Amino acid sequence: MASGNAITASWRAGSAHGQAARALAWAATLWFVVTVAGQLVFAAYVVLLYGGAALRGNFGQWNAVMTHGHVAGDGAGNAATGIHLLMAATIMLSGALQLVPRLRALAPVFHRWNGRLYLAAAVGASVTGIYMIWWRGAVGDLVQHIGTSVNGILVLVFAGMALRRILVRDVAAHRRWAMRLFLAVSGVWFFRVGLMFWLAVNGGPAGFDPGTFRGPFLSFLAFAQYLLPLAVLEIYLVCRVRGGAGAQWLMACVLSGLTLALGVGIAVATVGMWLPHMLMAWR
Repeated sequence: MASGNAITASWRAGSAHGQAARALAWAATLWFVVTVAGQLVFAAYVVLLYGGAALRGNFGQWNAVMTHGHVAGDGAGNAATGIHLLMAATIMLSGALQLVPRLRALAPVFHRWNGRLYLAAAVGASVTGIYMIWWRGAVGDLVQHIGTSVNGILVLVFAGMALRRILVRDVAAHRRWAMRLFLAVSGVWFFRVGLMFWLAVNGGPAGFDPGTFRGPFLSFLAFAQYLLPLAVLEIYLVCRVRGGAGAQWLMACVLSGLTLALGVGIAVATVGMWLPHMLMAWR
């Protein structure tokens, strides 16, 4: 009888752990789908607004949203801005494809070449972004500039580690570094979405001056835009591999809550910022 009870208890524990693992997998998948959908909208916004203006030769339209987007006579700075925008759109479009397991399995050659493109775009966006912050001019204060610059440096580090791990055929480590790179590269996008969520929750600006774009909340967000997603990723990786059923259920709930917050931020950003400028670009 004792043996039978032990078997039953073991089966129930295994069943509970399996349900928790599936819930965590579904929560992670939902987060990824919502994130990618939001990034694709952002990519369309960049292409239509900035790319459309460039094709029409109306570079002054770059200043509609971006501070010092186009400065007459500053050839080097304008080139850096153009490269940064092109790399940003490339990252949004190619990054999601790199993390789809099914695509990796069905099209390994595409995965390798798209990975090379993604790494190059990430490095290009990071270098030009840092240049734009310190030599081109950007909104915000010193704390925000430092926070965003650290984000750019982490992108370079993670890109180097992802490349190094795959060159020695350490696929598992390569994938972990690739996920960290994806989150770090998405830092500026997380900033925008996080800010829109904050505005929606508070019914307007709170913790910062919208005129100067300075304040404690923006200083916090300049670091949280990448540190928070990276911290969640590390906890998720531990829970997925070594966590018990309780930890996995808790992580699934956390991811679901973050997905809801992302969805709100994406919706507000799309309706209030991205879509109006996309429509304006067509006029």
